[in-house]
Formats: sequence, structure tokens, C-alpha cells
Amino acid sequence: MTTNYQKLKVRSTARGRITDRIAKTIFMSTAILSASFIFLIAGIVLIRGVIPFTTDNLGIGRVSLLRFLTYDVWLVGETFASNLYGVGFIIISTLFITLLSLLISFPVGVLTALFIAKIAPKPLAKILRTVVETLASIPSIVFGLFGAGVILKLVYDFSSSIGYQSKGGNSILAVVLVLALMTIPTITTISEVAIRSVDKSIEQGSLALGASKTQTNFKVVLSSAKSGIFTAAILGIGRSLGEATAVSLVAGGRRAGISFDILDTTSTLTTIMLEGLKETTGIDYDIRFSVGLVLMVVILLTNLILNAIKRKVGVVNVKE
Repeated sequence: MTTNYQKLKVRSTARGRITDRIAKTIFMSTAILSASFIFLIAGIVLIRGVIPFTTDNLGIGRVSLLRFLTYDVWLVGETFASNLYGVGFIIISTLFITLLSLLISFPVGVLTALFIAKIAPKPLAKILRTVVETLASIPSIVFGLFGAGVILKLVYDFSSSIGYQSKGGNSILAVVLVLALMTIPTITTISEVAIRSVDKSIEQGSLALGASKTQTNFKVVLSSAKSGIFTAAILGIGRSLGEATAVSLVAGGRRAGISFDILDTTSTLTTIMLEGLKETTGIDYDIRFSVGLVLMVVILLTNLILNAIKRKVGVVNVKE
């Protein structure tokens, strides 16, 4: 009897190990497959992106990499008579617009998440959560159409009221508002999950020490959920940097010079890429891959910097 039991136990253990190995192999294969797509996309963009800098384009010469990264004029090469492409001012404009949109979407998103998770009655919280999730799933083109039909008019009326002649409302302000609307659902959803995951005992301890509900929410709950909230900000920035369709409908297509006037037209790296996809060959097409390569580097560096700040903030709070 004991021998049979031991045999069954050994067989069960062996089957469990085999199952674990199969599961581990499947998980590893899916992880490698997912990672391979990243390297595949990056490889294709890299190969196509270096062509303008290494090839004599129709006798007009190679594009200068230094001028490409620092020049403040984007001269469209539709006539194939020039290779004067510069994204220096566009990089700065992209980062400036992303920062402005975050200044709007981050506080609104976090406060909305706090209200849903800790303040709103459960029926209302459920409705608001559904609304936020629906907003997060809306295609970007819909936000772009809303921006073109509503936000442009509001910006144009505002600029006219202060005596400013804008280009039909196409401006940095319009882009910022559209991007803020698009990133608020993302920041809200992730921040709410982070806030709801805070240990109840921490909140109850704060209340027991005499802190009010509002003080607890702001000084204890948000502080405890700071890691997830910071992650929400990083994802919101990523979406702002990578958005093209909606932004192109309200940006105005600026081609030269850096402008920090929120009522002036602008361009981003993504809109420049999108505008050149009507071509299929030539320098004006290949240079868009170069812009895509720059965008990937900008996103990578931005994420590295933000994650470094996130880790440092965590270290400081632990020491405290």
C-alpha cells in the first residue's frame, strides 16, 4: 500500500515537472516572439533611416546628419531639388507640446482616479470607470475630428478675442488640448489601479492618528501610490510622443523656426512622418524613416530619464 502510494506520488511529481517545463517553454517562446517584433521594427526603421545619410540622392548629395539633427528648417523635397531637412526645431516642439499636455492631463487624471477610487459612491464610481475606459478605447482619429471641429473653433475665437490672428485655430494650444484629452483616460485608469492597491491599514492608521479623510487621501494614499501614478505619467507621455493622426489635424504644419507661442502653428515628429507617406520612393519618403528613428531615440531617452527619476524618488521616500 505504501509502495503504491509512493509510486503515485513520484509519478505525480514527474508530471508536474514536465508540465512546468512545457509552461516555461511556452512562456519563454511568447516573450521571445514579442521581443522579436520590437527588434524587427527597429531594424527596418534603422536600415531605411540611414539611407538618406549614406546615399547620393538623385545627384543632390547625401543629407548631412549634423544638419538634420540641428537645422531649424524642414524643406520638403517634393521637387527633388534639395536635401535640406532639419528636425532640430521639431524635436524641441514635440517635447514642449508633450510637457504642456502633461501639465493638463496629469493632475486631471490623478484627481479623477482619486475621486473614483476613494470618494465617489460605488454606483457613480462604476459609471465613471466605464466612461473612462470607453474614452481610452476611442480611436485617435475621432479625437482628431473633435479637435478639428470643436477645439480649432474655440482656439480661433479665443485668439480673435485677444486680437491675435491665428491660422484658423491650428496651433500649439489646439494640439495640447487634443493630446490632453487623449492621455487623461490612460493616466486615470492606471492611477486608479495604483490607488486602489494601497493597503487599507495605511489609510486606517492615518485616520486613527487624527488626519481627515482629505488629508489622508492626498498625503497618505497618493504618496503610497506614487510609483503607479508615475508609471501612468510615463505611459501618458509615451502616447503623446507617438500620436500622429489627431495631431496632424490641428497642428498647422510649421516648417521653420522654434516657436513657444501657444497660438502659433507647430509640427511634431509624428506629423512630419505622416505627411510624407504619400510618397513611395525617393528621399522625401526615406527621410521619414530617419525621423522615425529620431522619434524612437527620443522616446527611449525620455523613458530612461523618467524611470531614473522614478527610482530616485523611491529611494528618497524610503530614506525618509
